[in-house]
Amino acid sequence: MTLDAKIPEGKLEDKWKNYQATSNLINPANRKKLNIIVVGSGLAGAGAAATLAELGYNVQCFCYQDSARRAHSVAAQGGINAAKNYQHDGDSVWRMFYDTLKGGDFRSREANTYRLAELSAPLIDHFVQQGVPFAREYGGVLENRSFGGVQVKRTFYARGQTGQQLVLAAYSQLSKMIRAKKVEMLARHEVLDIVLIEGKAKGVIARDLATGEIKRFVADAVVLATGGYSRVFRLSTLAVGCNGSAIWKAHKKGAYFAAPSFTQIHPTALPQTSKAQSKLTLMSESLRNDGRIWVPKRKDDGRKAKDIPEEERDYYLERRYPSFGNLAPRDIASRAAKERIDAGHGVGQLKNAVYLDFKHAIERLGKDTIEERYGNLFNMYEKITGIDAYHEPMTISPAAHFSMGGLWVDYELMTSIPGLYAIGECNYSDHGANRLGANSLLQTSIDGYFILPNTINNYLAGELGAKHPGADHPEFMKVESEVRDLIKKILEVYGHRTVDDFHRELGKVMWHECAMSRNKAGLEKAIVQIKNIKTEFWKNVKVTGQANEMNTELEKALRLADFIELAILMCTDALQRDESCGAHFREEYQTNEGEALRNDDDFAYVSVWEYNKGDFKLHKEFLEFEYVQPTVRSYK
Repeated sequence: MTLDAKIPEGKLEDKWKNYQATSNLINPANRKKLNIIVVGSGLAGAGAAATLAELGYNVQCFCYQDSARRAHSVAAQGGINAAKNYQHDGDSVWRMFYDTLKGGDFRSREANTYRLAELSAPLIDHFVQQGVPFAREYGGVLENRSFGGVQVKRTFYARGQTGQQLVLAAYSQLSKMIRAKKVEMLARHEVLDIVLIEGKAKGVIARDLATGEIKRFVADAVVLATGGYSRVFRLSTLAVGCNGSAIWKAHKKGAYFAAPSFTQIHPTALPQTSKAQSKLTLMSESLRNDGRIWVPKRKDDGRKAKDIPEEERDYYLERRYPSFGNLAPRDIASRAAKERIDAGHGVGQLKNAVYLDFKHAIERLGKDTIEERYGNLFNMYEKITGIDAYHEPMTISPAAHFSMGGLWVDYELMTSIPGLYAIGECNYSDHGANRLGANSLLQTSIDGYFILPNTINNYLAGELGAKHPGADHPEFMKVESEVRDLIKKILEVYGHRTVDDFHRELGKVMWHECAMSRNKAGLEKAIVQIKNIKTEFWKNVKVTGQANEMNTELEKALRLADFIELAILMCTDALQRDESCGAHFREEYQTNEGEALRNDDDFAYVSVWEYNKGDFKLHKEFLEFEYVQPTVRSYK
């Protein structure tokens, strides 16, 4: 099929306005005739479900957690960006657009990226009206701070719990629609496949996680808002339950997958301390506003941090990137940390970390100010490590975090399957090869609240007069049978290795060969290793329990089976891109100074993959830069 991004005509600043002026509308009386399924209840899912219900559509919202409030959006601590320019420090929609495009190493669409910046300001007003307690200055004006990759203050925040506060606001709107019986909330339900009828998304097959019952759900459109897939690395900042299964099932049904290898490594997570760990803990990037990152200049230095004098400390980000210092973008900060650790300057229990030090900030601003800005983060750090970071530095380490890649979507956020939409982190839309900090909460919220409710009408207007098949349609019966067969197959293996054992093996391969740095030989080796893991998994995985009961081992096994296949695609994608850009750092393509060497002549495109029965076929969406010419991405 032809990749049609459906980018509107007109000047960059007029495209969204032109789109809205010419798209189809559905009157309120007709909206009540249409059903929409929203899979996921985080900021994107809850925002979309609540808004679509408010518009009059019949909405069913699914989440695998016991409550929509437990969506992983709560973990985004640091803030949400918006071009309000309250600080009068030169910010604007254009500058935010440029920072985001540059931060993604010029591997995203101009039109989508500009719309993200354009809608940021009204989104803050939207959340303030919902009661989000953003930090304020003494006079009552909303406060801002900086995040990596920018030289202005545009990040709005609620201490170190911004994601949680935004989720509570979205959850309150969702709850209002649930109580009004405009949204049916299906908690503890996991979507296991998408149902297509005549090529269009018409429903899902889901499993009731409390009882094991397999159910059919019918709709006129399906919206996926299931978050990212960095749990493919096993150890990540994501919650243990986060997975990529819904988007992978959609991919196998024909939805194209874009830039799967573009996954972000966050520079400020707590380091791994044990092989038995199931996840890593994120420490907000906002800490880099006031904390200074350093390592001992002496290799294998066994002294405590407080015993190392200033002249023997290497503030390596400030040394290498003086213009941005500790606020260098995440991909650059993570690679710089890896380089110091690999060179023998790592600190901590396993020598796999660097220091994040607030000594100078406390001397300059006072402990009360630091506590006001980051108090809950310091408390969390002390609970986990037993260390008081007001008196000695935190130890931090890079960790798998955000997925820039995801299902390919057009300007309307529709996938290559008509009627199937992907919003938030599970799509490839705005971030290119690297996401700037505090743009995650922004994208998920804008997709759910502002964009999807305006674009889904364009498709649904054509479905009003179409047939509305029921759950007894043969295609529903067929897909349900396939789901049951898969569950039966995985339970019948009953081998000798646990799901976690396989996941650890997969995670180790992915972390070593397809994380912060990649090379041709390593990626080729990884593909062979992962295919072997897949073969061994289906021969020797042991899943206890039954299908018709609550069975967390079965849940994990089904998700891991999808992760294994996704991992092969990630390595395949990284292998075909013979350049370094953003979070994709190919060791063969770097400057003499060790920086990413981008190749715009040959790789200024989004890699878009067709499943093709597992023999992935590459399509290319070539990126046209009409308003900004790609430049060397320098933060020095």
